[in-house]
Amino acid sequence: MKKQFFLLASIIFLTSACSIYHVDSKDTTSEYYPPKNSANDVVYLEKVDRPHDIISTITVNTERIQTMDNVLEKIKREAAILGADAVTDIKTDATGIWKKLPAQKVIGNAYVRENFTASAIIFK
Repeated sequence: MKKQFFLLASIIFLTSACSIYHVDSKDTTSEYYPPKNSANDVVYLEKVDRPHDIISTITVNTERIQTMDNVLEKIKREAAILGADAVTDIKTDATGIWKKLPAQKVIGNAYVRENFTASAIIFK
């Protein structure tokens, strides 16, 4: 019994500091764009002032406590794989069951996971 308790306690302790990211992308074009060499080749733009096409919508699902820098790194990495030049239009939203719970005014910011959605673009 002691062994099982210590094993369970060890597993909980070791995994409690882990961050779980789920990255998903949905292509909005059938064109192929070669991947970038690095996420550093993709820039984040709040406002896009050049002609561009949206090639994908990227969604990162993670714990709410993650910093925007960590999330942006995951978004840019996915955008680099897709061949995007930049990412823009980042939005956040609660996920799953948290949005369906009653009394949303009371629990408004009590959700644990969050979706970050961005548009991956390629300049014309």
